[in-house]
Amino acid sequence: MYICPVCKKKLNKVGNSWKCANGHSFDIARKGHVNLLTTAKHNPKTAGDNAEMVKARTEFLDKGYYRPLAEKIREIVSAELQGNKTPVIIDSGCGEGFYTAELSNMKNARIYGIDISKHAVAHCMTRVNLAGIKNCEFAVASSFDLPFADKSADAVISVFAPVCNDEYHRVLKKGGKLIVVSPSPRHLFELKAAVYDKPYENSPNDYHLDRFVKENETVFEYTAELSSQKDIFDLFMMTPYFYKTSEEGISRLKALESIEVNCGFVIQVYRRK
Repeated sequence: MYICPVCKKKLNKVGNSWKCANGHSFDIARKGHVNLLTTAKHNPKTAGDNAEMVKARTEFLDKGYYRPLAEKIREIVSAELQGNKTPVIIDSGCGEGFYTAELSNMKNARIYGIDISKHAVAHCMTRVNLAGIKNCEFAVASSFDLPFADKSADAVISVFAPVCNDEYHRVLKKGGKLIVVSPSPRHLFELKAAVYDKPYENSPNDYHLDRFVKENETVFEYTAELSSQKDIFDLFMMTPYFYKTSEEGISRLKALESIEVNCGFVIQVYRRK
């Protein structure tokens, strides 16, 4: 599956490294992942979410608040790939691997997760190693420069992550599926009401996917009771609001001991043209 991020030749596993015919070599980390992020476009040491943000997201997701979403995504992906005996799935912008691990429950599926954050990918490996999951591989890489061969995947999953029209089209097989998950209009509205004087609904996303045909869309919503200040703030750190909330708003948030929030998601399924 992997191609060299420098010359785009096929990578082969040789000992404890991935190597291409042109001599480019990428060492496999102790946990089992590989860093394929090119320094020409990114600084592999600082790209993506930092260690504190990844830790907060991991601890929040492991509480199970988004477990219904993970199961719903697996259900939809399984239905879309029904009849494919050995589907290859790329989780693009996989974060710390929560949704990737759920996808691994699909029988005979081969799952590849990539994220631009080395801290996130390290958490992915910890997650699958502790769970004994054998059908997932992870690499540090960008969604806009995927380290995978042309027409090598049956599906690409993007959950709250950047979407790349051309790269997803390139790596998907003919008729391959792209599943994009984004917030519904009132996702976490109660959290915004706690920190903003004038909370607003989320606007629909337009991904300009002109190389894909939209086949269907599912709105999936439920409520969740966050029962501790830590859980509330961990969730807050996962959102874009974390970067644009005033100190006054953060103080109001830190005063909350519990809150019931609407968890709302739009799950769109596209087919490669």
